[in-house]
Amino acid sequence: MTTSAQIAALMQANLFEVFNERDDNRRIAAIERYYTPDVTWTDDAGMVVGRDALQAKAKALLDEMPGSTFRAAGPVYQTLGLGFLAFEVGPDGGEPVDEGFDVALIRGDQIRALYTVLTGQSHRAANGEAPDAARIRDDSEFL
Repeated sequence: MTTSAQIAALMQANLFEVFNERDDNRRIAAIERYYTPDVTWTDDAGMVVGRDALQAKAKALLDEMPGSTFRAAGPVYQTLGLGFLAFEVGPDGGEPVDEGFDVALIRGDQIRALYTVLTGQSHRAANGEAPDAARIRDDSEFL
């Protein structure tokens, strides 16, 4: 059985050694260590299957965000075979421009399935919602 400490370590490795790693060789090595060969990764753009597909999608994501880093936005929460970690992303040392969370299903000592949910600006924009400032202004009408 996977321990709480192992799940926490996998969630941290997912965020920092894969999605924050810009060196392809180090990211590929981390994917080999931390994910099952048949890993699935699901987000709003769809699902990919396998380590190579996860690597390609992670690389494309990083290439779209030069100078940005992912940061943990809280502790790892976990239960048997499942980990949860909220994150934020933004310019290195700057304010976050987006946020979300990852949920991972664990098999043995590796991630079998990863789900990424965006909850910040990109989520609101994709759903036709107003940016933060407009939402605050609209909410104030009800006070």
